[in-house]
Amino acid sequence: MRRPGFQPGSDAGRPPAPTDLALPVIGAKLLTAADGTMARVADLPADTRWVPLGTLDGVPAWATELATADGTRGRTRGWASLAAEVPEPLATLAGRALAVITWRRTHRWCGACRAELIDQPGETARRCPDCGLYVPMQLSAAVLVAITRPGPAGRVDELLLVRHATGPTGLWALVAGFVEAGETLEAAVHREVGEEVGLGVAELAYFGSQPWAISGPGVLLAGFTARAADPHAEPVVDGRELTEARWFALDALPAELPPAYSISRWLIDATGTAAQR
Repeated sequence: MRRPGFQPGSDAGRPPAPTDLALPVIGAKLLTAADGTMARVADLPADTRWVPLGTLDGVPAWATELATADGTRGRTRGWASLAAEVPEPLATLAGRALAVITWRRTHRWCGACRAELIDQPGETARRCPDCGLYVPMQLSAAVLVAITRPGPAGRVDELLLVRHATGPTGLWALVAGFVEAGETLEAAVHREVGEEVGLGVAELAYFGSQPWAISGPGVLLAGFTARAADPHAEPVVDGRELTEARWFALDALPAELPPAYSISRWLIDATGTAAQR
């Protein structure tokens, strides 16, 4: 029975079939068919070396790394461009292709004895044949949080939005940051909010997560909601990662919000919907 949606996998026991999904990676971009749909294994040369990714609606998917797009039909696209147009399961699959291929390219040699690593069958991992070092694919966890506070008497709640010093600087986004070693997700939220805008938060609640292929391969975003511990406190930006931070009424949010395919936007939309109930 075919399982719906995207299911990650690393089984290379069965060779790719011509109709299986193909996700060629060129640098930090993906090669799709000319019409923007996913390529098929039959579209690539017969001697292509494939890496298993899992299945999408039961159809096996494979990735490969290409040096250039020369001699191939199709178009190269960044993950953000692709994710803006395709259903979420396909965007997740594309992100996994980028993550796996980038990890394989950057983890070819043993960091302990410098021997060439070999693939660990059935896993997204490698092992050193000389010293036995086990090298699984690492994930980088990051958190983001939608912080609200009560609005003026008779008005809707307000949401804290920030502008970052790097990346898409014109967007109003949520406070976010990477989790440090030895830190829980919740502790990371408290630390990042304190460091970036000088506020404390309460009523912290988990919202959901999303693999994220823009900040780097293997990034997993964990989203939270929270209330400002002091409803009268104003944000003070750190001046390094953020350039601006403001409270916005949930019925008067700015137009420059994160894209619809991002968990940041899901959090913002969900917070606005909850406030209208």
